[in-house]
Amino acid sequence: MILNASYPCIPGNVGNATSFPFPVRYKEVSEASIHRLINEKDRALAEPFVNGARELEAEGVRAIAGACGFMALFQREIAEAVQIPVCMSSLLQIPFIRQILPRKKKIGILTANAGALTDDHFAAVGVEDRSGLVIQGLEESKEFREAVLEEKGTLDSDVMQQEVVEAAKKMSASNPEIGSIVLECSDLPPFAYAVQQAVSLPVFDFITMIKHLQTAVVQHPYHGYM
Repeated sequence: MILNASYPCIPGNVGNATSFPFPVRYKEVSEASIHRLINEKDRALAEPFVNGARELEAEGVRAIAGACGFMALFQREIAEAVQIPVCMSSLLQIPFIRQILPRKKKIGILTANAGALTDDHFAAVGVEDRSGLVIQGLEESKEFREAVLEEKGTLDSDVMQQEVVEAAKKMSASNPEIGSIVLECSDLPPFAYAVQQAVSLPVFDFITMIKHLQTAVVQHPYHGYM
């Protein structure tokens, strides 16, 4: 499910079907603008999100994913409304990452807007304790802010990659105990490789989550086993 937003979805973005090595089906939730979801945190959006999920289920999809980490707010409502797996936010990977890292390691989170990411978002994905999380926002990064948050209609991917990499390097340098990075925003996976090259850490994002989900709902036989 994707937002009603006006900016290019380049390869690697959840909103670009070429990002996946398997078929995907999109459902735009027309009521869900960036402003209503991120800035207003409008709880009334639960209904159109649930309706969209039910429509996708009726169309035969095997699992549902969101396309904005801030959709975490509606994870439980949507998951309870359908009978197929639902992963609305890349932040759902945090509990898993905590279990695979040493306890002393922290998790760095690159987000579209650090000030808008609240305890409610984390609680909705099973993270009641925010200790051990280091949050770096991109709301002050000019190209990201204008292209994504303000929806200017164009996007300079080279400039945005530089902004994202610099934010990751700043966060990592200031917090050397970070053991992994989560990219909250669905516009950031196109730059995951560059981030990893810059900080030499595991990088989790919407694509890693969706691919994991897809392998669970579409298993394949191992030839030669029997």
